[in-house]
Amino acid sequence: MSRVQKTTVYLGEADYRRLKAIARELGRPPAALVREAVAEFAKAHGRRTRARSVGSGRSGRGDISERAEELLSGLSRDR
Repeated sequence: MSRVQKTTVYLGEADYRRLKAIARELGRPPAALVREAVAEFAKAHGRRTRARSVGSGRSGRGDISERAEELLSGLSRDR
């Protein structure tokens, strides 16, 4: 696990009891479940990053998308 930052989260009594019960059932610490839930939420709702090169230039040619396979065939994944 990467470096963690301590924070405080206030939960309602019912949510806290349910979290503790689930943690017991799974044999995991409640804090681990909270970290997992936050990570999943952040992944689902976080900013999507785009490659910097996408749409960054214009070739002046209108057939690039039709020729994509031909143009990419010379590239190797090992480079």
